[in-house]
Amino acid sequence: MHLHLIADAGYCGVGLGVVSTLIQFSRLRRDGTDGVSLGTWTLFVLTSGFWISYGSIGAHSLQIVLGSLLVVPFQIYIVGKLRPLEHLDVIAKAGGFSFLFSFAPMFVWGWKGGVYGTGVAMTLMCLPQFLELLKNKHAEGVSAVSWYVGTVQAGLWAIFYAGSHMWAPLVSAAGFGSAMAAIACLATLRHLQSR
Repeated sequence: MHLHLIADAGYCGVGLGVVSTLIQFSRLRRDGTDGVSLGTWTLFVLTSGFWISYGSIGAHSLQIVLGSLLVVPFQIYIVGKLRPLEHLDVIAKAGGFSFLFSFAPMFVWGWKGGVYGTGVAMTLMCLPQFLELLKNKHAEGVSAVSWYVGTVQAGLWAIFYAGSHMWAPLVSAAGFGSAMAAIACLATLRHLQSR
């Protein structure tokens, strides 16, 4: 695969990550937090910390670093709007989950173990948002468009990782992309039902 195409796929993934996060950020500011999962967004923040570390220390990849560094301030804002201090149990569970899947495997098996673990975590961390959408018939605060954009973003990251022969992150991107697609479809259904 041509090196410029691989780099471009990574930078497009970065751009779409920013777009996806900004869409959710704007919708939350406009419509409120109804249907938005504190657990999922807390895990996004913690996972961003892992990817920034991996991109800068493990992979030496500007694209991987930027992919999380540019969105983490908006993720933190969203978590703040979900009143985390009133739900410290959710924050503690998210922290334990992140440590168990991302950082503990990294300490045992190195960066590759951490990336595989994070891939599993990224896929599973969509579960609270999916369950929130199953439980609530209204999801005005959830942007289906941002989840669709995130799905495309995961595809671009998969191209970048495949072209860079980075198999552990490729598996992570594929699992996460599938989970985001499921949330996007369910959020669309909820929006159609509430009309």
